[in-house]
Amino acid sequence: MKKIKLSTSATRKIILNAQLLSGQNNLPAGKAGVAEIIDKLGYIQIDTISVINRAHHHSLWVRRPDYDEKMLHDLQAKDRRVFEYWGHAMAYLPMRDYRFFLPKMKNFENPSGNWARDRLDKYGKLMPSVLKRIREEGPLSAKDFEAPKGRKGGTWWDWKPAKMALELLFWQGKLMITERRKFQKYYDLRERVLPDKIDTSLPDEKEIGRFLVRRALSALGVANEREILNFMQPGTARDSDMQVAGKSVLHNSLNELIEAQEVTPIEIEGQSAQNYFAATRYLEKSTTENTGPANIHFLSPFDNLIIQRDRTKRLFGFDYTLECYVPAPKRKYGYFVLPVLWGENFVARFDAKADRKLKKLLIRNLFFEPGFERFDSFLPRFAKKMGEFAHFNDCEGIVVEEVQPRKMQSKFRDVLQKK
Repeated sequence: MKKIKLSTSATRKIILNAQLLSGQNNLPAGKAGVAEIIDKLGYIQIDTISVINRAHHHSLWVRRPDYDEKMLHDLQAKDRRVFEYWGHAMAYLPMRDYRFFLPKMKNFENPSGNWARDRLDKYGKLMPSVLKRIREEGPLSAKDFEAPKGRKGGTWWDWKPAKMALELLFWQGKLMITERRKFQKYYDLRERVLPDKIDTSLPDEKEIGRFLVRRALSALGVANEREILNFMQPGTARDSDMQVAGKSVLHNSLNELIEAQEVTPIEIEGQSAQNYFAATRYLEKSTTENTGPANIHFLSPFDNLIIQRDRTKRLFGFDYTLECYVPAPKRKYGYFVLPVLWGENFVARFDAKADRKLKKLLIRNLFFEPGFERFDSFLPRFAKKMGEFAHFNDCEGIVVEEVQPRKMQSKFRDVLQKK
């Protein structure tokens, strides 16, 4: 199939449409809209950092401003429309995709990677007794299993034995997370969580390959082969055999879907060395849609749009690193910095913290991108969005500490006061 040439702007519009960030998503209100977001994006990544509302809530709120946490809880615990498992890291996933994660669960029963094998050897003997308790008592959390006497809780990598056994059973698919209570996971037997109508037949390699390509291109809009592979991370650095197999399967499936004209090869302006692809039906729709007025979005560091950092830099010209993992003296922007997307461009970033006792949203540092000058039209909208973001974080006021360039500090504070 002949390549279609796209400008950078057209490419970004297609991506933002796919990511439900263009203002044209027409999502239903409430819980139904949240379910559609997870289904369209393929996953919503879960993260534990809580200096502001956690990443999974943040990513859903950005796309559905009427979102509240009960919606996600009910979709998992009552409606059974989503489940938790390893997607791109730990994530909420559409329940209808469950069967495509069965091979990964099966691999955890006899893992080839040293990391998983070591934990199975060390904690596997506890798994039958942990499973028995849940079968007899119903859903349990890690706190329902006491640590051995004299042993204190350690880091994630040094969990108490029963907690590690719970996770191994979860990774193998024998347990599922039935719900979270204040972020605490409650595990139950798979047969008591998984709806009866869900297909549990093991997919073959061809099915998995096509699933990965379709899922990735539906969510990413435009992507190269490496980005498609990294979308759901079918293998990890700890399991090189799975990575090699995943690349081969995905490559073959991609070529088959191109031949069937379901996928279209793309050439992006100024990036002829890269081979990109798009789902044909979404490409045709996206190139004719008017994306409307420019929207402002504050994105979580784990948001689906920016989680592949090289892709973000290449396609949006935005160089972003989450610096909470960087030693404080080496940080350039701050601990938990959020990118600011305006229309199809990243125009700023800010380091945020919700002071829940004082009900204040603290903006430690706000940096506008070099060359940005459209402050007069941007700042009033930005201040309005900042107020909405503060409310989302259960804050009643906003404190701005530093702004770069410095000449905008007093002006931005004035605009905030007038909003």
